[in-house]
Amino acid sequence: MSLTTAPPAPVTLPRGRSDLLVVGAGIVGLAHAVEAVRRGLSVTVIERDWRPVGASVRNFGHCCVTAQRGELLDLATRSRAGWLDAAARAGLWAPEAGALVVARSATELAVLEELRTERGADAVRLRTRDQVGDALGRSGEDRGDLAGGALLPADLRVDPRQAAPRLAAWLAQQPGATVVWGTNVTGVETGTVHTSRGPVHGDQVLLCVGHDLDRLYPAEAAAHGIERCRLSMARIEAPAGLRTDAAVLTATSMLRYDAFTATPSAPALRREVQGHSAALLDVVANVMFTRLPDGSVLVGDSHAYDVTEIPFQDEAVTALLLREAARVLGVAGVRVTERWQGVYASSPRGPLLVREVARGVRALSVTSGVGMTLSFGLAAATFEGRLRVTA
Repeated sequence: MSLTTAPPAPVTLPRGRSDLLVVGAGIVGLAHAVEAVRRGLSVTVIERDWRPVGASVRNFGHCCVTAQRGELLDLATRSRAGWLDAAARAGLWAPEAGALVVARSATELAVLEELRTERGADAVRLRTRDQVGDALGRSGEDRGDLAGGALLPADLRVDPRQAAPRLAAWLAQQPGATVVWGTNVTGVETGTVHTSRGPVHGDQVLLCVGHDLDRLYPAEAAAHGIERCRLSMARIEAPAGLRTDAAVLTATSMLRYDAFTATPSAPALRREVQGHSAALLDVVANVMFTRLPDGSVLVGDSHAYDVTEIPFQDEAVTALLLREAARVLGVAGVRVTERWQGVYASSPRGPLLVREVARGVRALSVTSGVGMTLSFGLAAATFEGRLRVTA
């Protein structure tokens, strides 16, 4: 699956003035542009690269709705509807396949049962050991380590390598919408975005540049404690028996997302995982995988945090993640076809940065690794004036 395109076409900046200028053609920026078009507004998206290559194409393609909590759950639920609408408009692959959470101990199963008690049996559908084994393609004699699981039907799947490029292509065909590629933003002021090709004018400006906010507004990025989170990711050939298009989550996923960590059994689960798989906690693992439309499987991930990411991948970390994924799949090993490093914005101070950096200029970064999940919900909330501005 290639992300390459034809040689870049000559770039012409739009004439006149747009209702909205969006800096950044990642999924958060594109979602806002799609929402602007839906509302009949003119919009110009400005992107420094020639195609989406950042966090929006390096992830699992998992819209992780049910595992959110509080405000993020509301945004994720709204985003789900936005994804389905955008998929219908732009012809995206977006199956309502849900997420399958695999439980391999009584403690893991207890977390799922407690979440079902809170959310209801429709939102969290418990699965037996055999049902989970069938979905993973594990034979009857190879299910001894499975305790059961749960299907979270509200979760969506998208193809992360195609969703943002196809949304951008669809946008470029809409009246009043322009996508400007290969154009670096050098500065922003009220009503104007200054670029390497000249100024672009608009009534409102939205900066959706993720962790690169520090390139334009370093003080605001530092005030929110924005760091770069570095992920180890891989693509593997699918085991022959894997049958589910659902995202597959594990115990380490339950230790990461707020809906799980708020359950009474979550502390016991952390102690249990620390006892048998401390190495996974050491690399802040979220062992999960998702299947792409071509049948290949995305596997990850680990998390390492710094203001500037290093370019080097630790093979031992990748090997650890792949071994654990193979255990869940019930296979001796997996064949890797690609490896890469994901990078996204993170902050210990909160999952969102929403800040007015000048009159009519808003910076918006998801600083919790759920940009794909929240994107369209954030866009709706932005236009409805419901987003709380970060102090």
